[in-house]
Amino acid sequence: MLEKPPHIINLPAASGSEVTEPSTDVYTSIQKINEAVSKSSGWIAPLRYELGKVIVGQEHLIERLLISLLSGGHILLEGLPGLAKTLAVKTLAAAIQTDFRRIQFTPDMLPADIIGTEIYNPRETSFEVKQGPIFSSLILADEINRAPAKVQSALLEAMQEKQVTIGDQTFPLPELFLVLATQNPIEQEGTYPLPEAQVDRFMLKVVVGYPSRAEERRILDNFERTDAEIIVAPVAHSDDILAARKVVNSIYMDGKIKDYIVSLVYATREPQNYQLELQQYIETGASPRATINLKVVARCLAFLAGRGYVTPDDVKAAALDVMRHRLRISYEAEAEGISSEDIIRKILDTVPVP
Repeated sequence: MLEKPPHIINLPAASGSEVTEPSTDVYTSIQKINEAVSKSSGWIAPLRYELGKVIVGQEHLIERLLISLLSGGHILLEGLPGLAKTLAVKTLAAAIQTDFRRIQFTPDMLPADIIGTEIYNPRETSFEVKQGPIFSSLILADEINRAPAKVQSALLEAMQEKQVTIGDQTFPLPELFLVLATQNPIEQEGTYPLPEAQVDRFMLKVVVGYPSRAEERRILDNFERTDAEIIVAPVAHSDDILAARKVVNSIYMDGKIKDYIVSLVYATREPQNYQLELQQYIETGASPRATINLKVVARCLAFLAGRGYVTPDDVKAAALDVMRHRLRISYEAEAEGISSEDIIRKILDTVPVP
């Protein structure tokens, strides 16, 4: 007799019938998924180790970078200069056997500097396409909010549809394609707010903070010599990541957890239905992409924990990074010093957990 996995919620009964225990088939299926998770996650621990050689602390950041790999979702890292945002992405790229390009965004950039352009060939009397740096598997979009909106918007088609249109031709991007972007807080000089349509295409927005006192001492020890070079070995292949993504998509999620995800997102649109007096602080609620991404990120967290099923705690752990950039707060909230994070935490504390 198979033992029931902890935190697995009973499957909903058919209309008009009593709620029953999940069938043995469900337990068997979860057991198979657990085995698949164990087999396909062998590269996770070595990758964490290689990242840990260079990045001190920042466990949350490292976990979110792994989630981006497992889900194929783009990630936006926000923090003050010098907090290892760029270093973390470059180290990740060095530990994966795939192509990588860094794009440094500046105020004088043009869209063609990213996606490419058509160049006239006088010998052939025709135009030829010169592809830009966007045609790589891993893209580090460094300080993305230092470029004007027209340049930032050049990434929209690539991020959503994994293709780029140059002139009248459309080119597919690599299957592993990921945009890992960094930005400085918008209060910093020389920054431009990202267009809302582009912000919504980032699966996660991670706020990178200062290291602790102990971590800062370790950083000091690591940089004992200015010419010291830490070698990062490539320990994962693109095929490993793509295979793991298939397993992530198979991870079991109960219907009640899906309902919980919908309730969390819906509470940002109609908080009064959940006895939350927040409507005056919310200009617009989270988009349906938040619903989809909560499910995806929760499955990735289950995978990283070695589980073949999602728990409510996975959803709660994903909520802040998935929804903070999809929630537009009102002027009243800004005046009272209430952030989108404050609103999300209040929703998490109020919406009933299944």
